[in-house]
Amino acid sequence: MRQYLAGRIRNIALTGHSGSGKTSLTEALLFKAGATDRLGKVADGNTVSDYDPEEIKRQVSVSTSIAPFAWGSTKINLIDTPGLFDFAGETVQGVRAAESLLICVSGKSGVDVGTEKAYKMAKDASKATMFFVSKLDADHTDFYKVFEELKATFGPTVCPIVVPYVEDREVKSYINLIDMKAYTYDEKGEPHEVEMPDFGHRLDGLTAAVSEAVAETDEALFEKYFSGEQFTRDEIIRGVHTGVTNGSISPVLCGCTTNLQAIDMLLDGIVDLLPSPWEKGGEVAVDADGEPVEVVCTDEAPLAAYVFKTIADPFIGKLSYIKVISGKLSADMTPINSRTGQPERLGKIIYVRGKKQEDTAYITAGDIGAVTKLAATETGDALCDPKKVLNFDPINFPKPCLQMAIKTEAKGDESKIASGLQRLMEEDPTIAYENNAETHQQLVSGLGEQHLDVLVSKLKNKFGVSVSLEVPRVAYRETIRKKVKVQGKHKKQSGGHGQFGDVWIEFEPTVGDGLVFEEKVFGGAVPKSFFPAVEKGLQDCVKHGVLAGYPVVGLKATLVDGSYHPVDSSEMSFKMAASIAYKNGMPEASPILLEPIGNLKVYVPDSNTGDIIGDLNKRRGRVLGMNPSADGLQEIEADVPMSEMSDFATAIRSMTQGRGYFTFDFARYEQLPSNLEAKVIEEAKKFAGEE
Repeated sequence: MRQYLAGRIRNIALTGHSGSGKTSLTEALLFKAGATDRLGKVADGNTVSDYDPEEIKRQVSVSTSIAPFAWGSTKINLIDTPGLFDFAGETVQGVRAAESLLICVSGKSGVDVGTEKAYKMAKDASKATMFFVSKLDADHTDFYKVFEELKATFGPTVCPIVVPYVEDREVKSYINLIDMKAYTYDEKGEPHEVEMPDFGHRLDGLTAAVSEAVAETDEALFEKYFSGEQFTRDEIIRGVHTGVTNGSISPVLCGCTTNLQAIDMLLDGIVDLLPSPWEKGGEVAVDADGEPVEVVCTDEAPLAAYVFKTIADPFIGKLSYIKVISGKLSADMTPINSRTGQPERLGKIIYVRGKKQEDTAYITAGDIGAVTKLAATETGDALCDPKKVLNFDPINFPKPCLQMAIKTEAKGDESKIASGLQRLMEEDPTIAYENNAETHQQLVSGLGEQHLDVLVSKLKNKFGVSVSLEVPRVAYRETIRKKVKVQGKHKKQSGGHGQFGDVWIEFEPTVGDGLVFEEKVFGGAVPKSFFPAVEKGLQDCVKHGVLAGYPVVGLKATLVDGSYHPVDSSEMSFKMAASIAYKNGMPEASPILLEPIGNLKVYVPDSNTGDIIGDLNKRRGRVLGMNPSADGLQEIEADVPMSEMSDFATAIRSMTQGRGYFTFDFARYEQLPSNLEAKVIEEAKKFAGEE
């Protein structure tokens, strides 16, 4: 593939709700542009962008892929992103590398949650937006209903560019409102100009909407519009392009991917209306002194490139997807990784289309490519000219919200699981992993059930480890409610020196996480040299409570009396005596179980607050209050037992159709209701038996 200057490149993130037709649109664009020789289908598992075995099996995108192609003298880097919210981390990566978002909207289902999220993502990141209404050949589609939905949801920025002429619920032709021409398409997707159909007032309204949008972008154009003159084709294109670039216009186009209807007009619209990296690809970075630096997207500037995605494959090695923001990236360079401060040796520099790779000598400013075998470079790192090391804004990944425990199917696989997960976490920063020493479980967190399901499949297929997932054990605690005084006496004779230790200890509740030990022994009943042994014996004991074996907290132990033998007493004897006192005293001190409580902040639309509060009540939650949130949602704050939260991520997604999200952090321990103690104790015994 030949090289292009930044002004002749378009970096487009293809986003939208799951099932809106993004992957099929990618196929149609590639085929129409001559980049592929067949029109792949998701159902057949032969599309360019969904090449991963998981995607072919599930018939849904689970990772972001790049599909570059040329249309005329312009290179288009199409970044196909997943629509499922479980793979939102992949979408964030794709959006980071683009200047524009092409938001795919189904002509059947209209504006979905994924449409709203994609538009918000574009606005938050100051990206240009364009809508494409797809599937107009399907039954029960209604472009104009969807168009009105877009206007109602996203406001006056929505501007029609390509619209269908419909008779008897069937699209007869497509009208380009810039050229004011109508086209039909043959079975090969080739356009044929036809007479403009009689639209009546609807066409007048659509053309007026375009003219008004164009007039708002430039004073001279506004004056021309105000005086009643018609805009030329070039003026309309220039005006819409300006509006799209500054965010005041979101053009709407439409078509059908299965028979390539109006796909040529979409390609023209991408080239004519969306901004190039030269216009919108520059960024503000921070230099070594912490000062902001404007980085211009041009080949003449020093190298500054950003790694927005990593693929870690056990067979082909590590592949880093890179957006060059300024300068050129070539194989003979040794750039500096701004995070590590170390030079990075480059492997092969390639262009990627799906799973196919093509070697290239260099990547120009504004373009997207990949580099193999970067040893220390991770997603989010910048590679810079040694004379001008810069740091760019990081990618804000969604935090994992669903945690599960990994159950190995073969003993001894724990280390293989850890190393496999480490590689997968390089690919996907929305995965978190920890080895919980208390519950003896390997815990993995992700964005949802499908996300973790794909993770399990990848562990098996890529790293040969078969695992299953189960609900994590809860780390309970034990404490006491009343004060007791008990004796612990250890006496053993076995020929020669015996063992003798005798202590009286008061156990009482206190505030704190561990054991508080004091001694109030008078008259040398227990020599001072044995005090540490008594404390050590108790410290060993509080690791396991008497109810269910959970660690004991909030316990104060005071050594008040005892006796010793000048020959048979030893540190071990007093450790044993302390242990006996603990075992005798704890059951008498009204022991109880404590459960971990987390502080929950859940953000949902106003219409869902009642459902969420009802759900939290079922989970034994205490709602602390509600506040309006900055993103138009309601924040509900509550304290909820952690044992009740295992499926909350799935529940909130179901109740809010994916609009809601939450944060949940450990706050403190509280007494477990007595009616639940028996079940927890039984489970603890079962766990101890398994060990």
